[in-house]
Amino acid sequence: MAALPALGWWLVLVGAVRLGFAWSGFFDARAVRATAYSNTHVTDVHGRTVGAWTLLSCTLCFLCAFNLQNKPLCAVTFLSFVYAYGHLVVEYLVYRTITAASLGTLGFFAVPSIVSMLIHWRNAPGRRAVKLS
Repeated sequence: MAALPALGWWLVLVGAVRLGFAWSGFFDARAVRATAYSNTHVTDVHGRTVGAWTLLSCTLCFLCAFNLQNKPLCAVTFLSFVYAYGHLVVEYLVYRTITAASLGTLGFFAVPSIVSMLIHWRNAPGRRAVKLS
């Protein structure tokens, strides 16, 4: 078994952080409000919904970390970061339900993940080089 590359370790770390957030979403909606949606009322149902969504993204991180050669899985995991952070950017810019501090904190994990996964995709073995004439 080959050693886990840096991107794999990063995805394990992000998955672990997401797992903790998902756990708090299931059992304490106040934690979701304190971490992300601080400018709005968060019900228990909303907390559990965020928990389920986060648990799904956590699962993708763990699966992708150990299967970086699987291009469809990498694409889905990459898109989960893009969709989640895109959603949060809209919540900040349009609906004002999260603060800039929350957006920055969540971006600390999302933006490097997006960039790292793009670099991985670009440098993945088997990617065909395109010659420009």
